[in-house]
Amino acid sequence: MEDKEFSSINVIPLVDIMLVLLTIVLITATFVVQGSIPVNLPKASKKHEEALKSLEIVLTKEGRVFFEGREVSLKELEKILESLEPTTRIIIAGDREANLQSLVSLLDILKRKGFERVSIRTEVGA
Repeated sequence: MEDKEFSSINVIPLVDIMLVLLTIVLITATFVVQGSIPVNLPKASKKHEEALKSLEIVLTKEGRVFFEGREVSLKELEKILESLEPTTRIIIAGDREANLQSLVSLLDILKRKGFERVSIRTEVGA
């Protein structure tokens, strides 16, 4: 029996592996984009999308405040807000188990600085 010459490569298994790797990368990338500060958002009946650029303030259940991903105190937040225009959109992502006083203190600072375009991020639920 003659040895068959190696004339072609079967690339189908390689394509299958590459598609699996691409799927894993895309799924992982969607988790990374959602943010790194874990909070359980409260639920709302309707979803309102804001397409314009806005700044995010995160309130954890322990009462810690994060502005654009960086932990700040309420006094630091007040100084940061002084440098912003009052027409800036601000989204508050507060944990549903957060202390109500923490939220009221945060909203009080925003009101004193004249911010009127403030919304609270929620999950869409049934």
